[in-house]
Amino acid sequence: MRTDHRTARAIGTDEEGTAAPPRRGGALRRAAAGLRAGAAEFQAAGPLVRLLVSTQFAFNVGFFAVLPYLAVHLSGTLGLAGWLVGLVLGLRTFSQQGLFAVGGALTDRYGARPVVLTGCALRVAGFVGLAFAEGTAAVIGSVLLVGFAAALFSPAVETEASRQAVRIEQATGRPRTRVLSLFSAAGQAGTLVGPALGSLLLLGGFRAACLAGAAVFVLVWAAHLRLMPKSRPGPRAQGRSGPGGLVRAGFDRRFAGICVGYSAYLLAYNQLYLALPAEVERATGSQAALGWLLALASVCYLAVQMPLLGWAAGRFTRRGAIRFGLALIAAGLAGAGALLPLGAAGGLLPSIVFVLLLTAGQAVVVPMTRAWLPDLVDDRRLGLANGAVSSVSGLAVLIGGAPIGALLSIGGPAPWLCLAAVPLLGCLFVPRDH
Repeated sequence: MRTDHRTARAIGTDEEGTAAPPRRGGALRRAAAGLRAGAAEFQAAGPLVRLLVSTQFAFNVGFFAVLPYLAVHLSGTLGLAGWLVGLVLGLRTFSQQGLFAVGGALTDRYGARPVVLTGCALRVAGFVGLAFAEGTAAVIGSVLLVGFAAALFSPAVETEASRQAVRIEQATGRPRTRVLSLFSAAGQAGTLVGPALGSLLLLGGFRAACLAGAAVFVLVWAAHLRLMPKSRPGPRAQGRSGPGGLVRAGFDRRFAGICVGYSAYLLAYNQLYLALPAEVERATGSQAALGWLLALASVCYLAVQMPLLGWAAGRFTRRGAIRFGLALIAAGLAGAGALLPLGAAGGLLPSIVFVLLLTAGQAVVVPMTRAWLPDLVDDRRLGLANGAVSSVSGLAVLIGGAPIGALLSIGGPAPWLCLAAVPLLGCLFVPRDH
């Protein structure tokens, strides 16, 4: 298969773009090599890239130290009805994922620094509000602040990371996927650390967790105030900014194809929180093992992302690499379904197969998609494009949640096998590289 020169020279490939030979020593040695490669890449990165990567890590530490425990706080401590807890959590998701395009457009207009600073300030206000909120209105207001804050700072940081990755590639020849894979891995590390930190903070109560989360974002705000350059955005693309630019971007077939393919990935990824808990409950009679499986997903991602991404980039075009990642995810869903007839004898094996293959696919799809976007859109609306991909994918998850939930209620292998079709269909929409 033809190899695109920009993606072939990725981690795990030599200077001519051919795949480096695999090292012997088993999975543990390769995993350790992947972690060492990530640490070396972080050390070699410039100060701004290190700031962005560290910020992504801190974002997820602060978020996951609080939000996984919100539902229990609302229903238990505050005594809110189940439907109201669901509404609050839905509002949080919509105010965040659904409004990423807004944050991206603001980044194009004003630059990343003021958008990140504003978002961090709103997140601090939201967490402090949650710490002391007792009434329904106060809870909803705080949750909306928490969500909208991420709709500002996340696309701003992602967009700046993409721009820096492209500039490094142009200046040094180092592939942009290196920076973007490091950025993505930092988020996964935060996802791993955050819940553990939150469980310790909860010993002091939910208020202590919220205030600690707020403190993390105060530190991020101070770091960006001091270290983030005051860069002015370039001239606005005539007739291509704002909501109209989003509509026009949607009619670009290649960009629309990326959105559909990424939506298929996110729908499958969401099964970590929908299908996996149900399967763990079926297999073990409780959800005690769920936290370990989610931790396994994060550790696996950190260990395999850089070598696996390099292997895929050395053998496929960008289109082929994303399709390869989606195929791995489909294999994980299908494999879990195929193992379910083992019943009690299979134990957690279907869940483990799903988690490992899903994580491997994610490690390729996410950074490769983000690396491709700068070549699909004008740089002056890169923020809008980054945000739009997240918003469209979040909308797909919102629309698909109820039908998938109904499908899973059937039980048995059939729902998993049907879900495997989602990433396979996504493969059909991934556009050609040229």
